[in-house]
Amino acid sequence: MKLTLDDKTKIDTLVAFFQLIKNCSSTIKIDFHTDHLFMQGMDKSHVCLFNSVIQSTWFTGYENQCNTSVVLDSSSLFLILSRAQEHNTLVFQYTDSSEKMEIHLLLNNQFKGEYNRFFELPTLDVEQDTLAIPSVEYDAEFSLKTKQLCDLTSQLILFGDVLEIICDENTIDLKSMSENGNMKVTIPIDDLNEFSITEGETIELSYSLAYIHKMCLHTKLAKDVNVSVSKDYPIRIRYDLDSQSNIEFYVAPKVMD
Repeated sequence: MKLTLDDKTKIDTLVAFFQLIKNCSSTIKIDFHTDHLFMQGMDKSHVCLFNSVIQSTWFTGYENQCNTSVVLDSSSLFLILSRAQEHNTLVFQYTDSSEKMEIHLLLNNQFKGEYNRFFELPTLDVEQDTLAIPSVEYDAEFSLKTKQLCDLTSQLILFGDVLEIICDENTIDLKSMSENGNMKVTIPIDDLNEFSITEGETIELSYSLAYIHKMCLHTKLAKDVNVSVSKDYPIRIRYDLDSQSNIEFYVAPKVMD
């Protein structure tokens, strides 16, 4: 198995993704299929699940003749990828017999003071089943700029650890509160990229703001972020990439007393 990526923006996307993942789960399972890779993991408390499908065409080069699964330490993987520099090509290589993922950061051109770097990351002997994500018709879905949601969650978390989402056909309210104060943001529907809601529906749901904040910390994943909510189902936060690829996070609703 050999994957190559020489697009700096896409390398930055992977780095941002794995930075979020290391704060969510200590390990990540990667399934390398012949035409795409699939990544999944869950935090220890089973509150947050991440799920990603990246098509082979998203990469500069994708060579894989059979399905292969590996489990890697997420912090170590991020540590290596975060070493990528401006002129690097990223290479992943793996064979079943090696029990190690090879990660190369190669120079596209020779620059004085910059060098090719080669890393090996041992695979982990951890049983990690792939969880099927059921298809859900969400009660409400909306899309906005990633930077907007990043800025809002960074402010909301200063006033509480629970995010309350209230939406109807006219507005979306985001609220957090604590003994020291509270904050509410009203987002007009016209300010959204996309919005849909079940006719006549008013939705009021609560989630752990700490988890939501972690999932929205980076603006390098995608320009826009898609949020889907429904009663009795986890919130879905999805970043759409090129080539019909995506990164998704799911956070279970918070049961309020």
